[in-house]
Amino acid sequence: MPAVRGDGMRGLAVFISDIRNCKSKENEVKRINKELANIRSKFKGDKTLDGYQKKKYVCKLLFIFLLGHDIDFGHMEAVNLLSSNKYTEKQIGYLFISVLVNTNSDLIKLIVQNIKNDLNSRNPVHVNLALQCIANIGSKEMAEAFGHDIPKLLVSGETMDVVKQSAALCLLRLFRTNPDIIPGGEWTSRIIHLLNDQHLGVVTAASSLIEALVKLNPDEYKGCVSLAVSRLSRIITASYTDLQDYTYYFVPAPWLSVKLLRLLQHYPPPEDPGVRGRLNECLDAILNKAQEPPKSKKVQHSNAKNAVLFEAISIIIHSDSEAALLVRACNQLGQFLSHRETNLRYLALETMCLLATSEFSHEAVKKHQETVINSLKTERDVSVRQRAVDLLYAMCDRTNAEQIVHEMLNYLESADYSIREEMVLKVAILAEKYAGDYTWYVDVILNLIRIAGDYVSEEVWYRVIQIVVNREDVQGYAAKTVFEALQAPACHENMVKVGGYILGEFGNLIAGDKRSAPQVQFQLLHSKYHLCSASTRALLLTTYIKFINLFPEIKTEIQNILKCDSNLRCSDAELQQRASEYLHLSLVTSTDVLVSTFSELFVLSLN
Repeated sequence: MPAVRGDGMRGLAVFISDIRNCKSKENEVKRINKELANIRSKFKGDKTLDGYQKKKYVCKLLFIFLLGHDIDFGHMEAVNLLSSNKYTEKQIGYLFISVLVNTNSDLIKLIVQNIKNDLNSRNPVHVNLALQCIANIGSKEMAEAFGHDIPKLLVSGETMDVVKQSAALCLLRLFRTNPDIIPGGEWTSRIIHLLNDQHLGVVTAASSLIEALVKLNPDEYKGCVSLAVSRLSRIITASYTDLQDYTYYFVPAPWLSVKLLRLLQHYPPPEDPGVRGRLNECLDAILNKAQEPPKSKKVQHSNAKNAVLFEAISIIIHSDSEAALLVRACNQLGQFLSHRETNLRYLALETMCLLATSEFSHEAVKKHQETVINSLKTERDVSVRQRAVDLLYAMCDRTNAEQIVHEMLNYLESADYSIREEMVLKVAILAEKYAGDYTWYVDVILNLIRIAGDYVSEEVWYRVIQIVVNREDVQGYAAKTVFEALQAPACHENMVKVGGYILGEFGNLIAGDKRSAPQVQFQLLHSKYHLCSASTRALLLTTYIKFINLFPEIKTEIQNILKCDSNLRCSDAELQQRASEYLHLSLVTSTDVLVSTFSELFVLSLN
């Protein structure tokens, strides 16, 4: 293998080639140990090493560390490189301490002093290296040591643009470590006015810093709104030649545009009519550009263009006050629902979920209902299908509830297991919220149990019982429907629970039909008894004793069931106690007392 060049450091290049040429892990470790011994002897030797040699050996130590080996020496030599006036030597020194030096190291005071010297240097390259090191380490000690110097460097008129960029990002890192380091008062205005800087690199870095400051103290930095809108307007309306250095695949300053749009989302719509109008013009222009034919077929162009577009739509949704913009945003997203790019379809569905909650754009979102339903049926990516479910849920109202619930139930039969529980809950909520006819609601919940019984929580199936109990107009229908559902060969346990509750209370409403006579109801429920868990069997025993009230003609048959050894001598204490007490009640208590007792028991169980 040819030797790797190491910026003129031949020894480093040879060492890297040797490591790459090792045929086994043992050979690699052996070569590394040999090199470590050599470096250690050089550092401890009597001969003074020059800057180049120190740089070379420190680079080797850094490379060895990156291979996963511990380095316990060479730190002092790296710190000594910080004092060098040569860029490459100082750079390697800063790189080493950024990667290997712990903030609790004994050398930290010496490092801080060297950084201070470089921050005060007239050489902007040295200042930049120091700032980058502070940002990389970002410790509390660094924040305390340099918290007063860096803001001055950031707003100084003498500071070069490239240094201002580093200072802004460095201050952002220290602010995240210690939020108290940013001074208030006049500094607030000076930091905000960095958005007016002529250098877009400075503005980009300052935008990140200001957004972090706004999150902590929005009132103090609210003056940034008008400046951010002004800068955004200049970017959106700029020609290609104006921002040639910051145009990415024909999209002017996309990263800065996104940062400014995100910054504005921390505030309500501007109160000043002029600022508000200018912002709306910017958003309108972004939507117009989205309709234009692409200026490049490369994916970088579409990614940059869509990044700005989606952030613009986010602020339109955040403002929720411009009906025309909301509808236009919805129509634009609707075009992405059938896009060949999966990520775009996902983002469009996710963003339209937010649009569906706005009174201005809800109807516009509903126009895409068929497209969303189609994506639910044909989409290959499960995450996109999940977002389609979310959007159908968000766009649902009384006019389309039955169709949406029907489609969601159909999809539920083949839905991924990871999203079934969430889907079941959504369907149950929609069915109850928009139920004009509660027989439809009963059908929906029973279908849910039939299709995805394992994912129907107790709250869902218990709720249908509460509604049936409180609505006389649906009690007979519920009893008939659940009776028919229980006749299926494979019946989920939750269906048995619902059947036990409803038939125990309202089975008499369907007892006139020979197909659902009292004995048929009882035998149907009891055929499921031994297939169910102990808690469900306990519920069925309560249903049986209620049947004695409703259907005295099957009292003897029920008593025989309660007497059997599998119940009276059951290993489950709850089942044994219920069977024993229910049997005793049925033998010694009058029918009127039973009616009163179990009516109260049922009401208490629903509260």
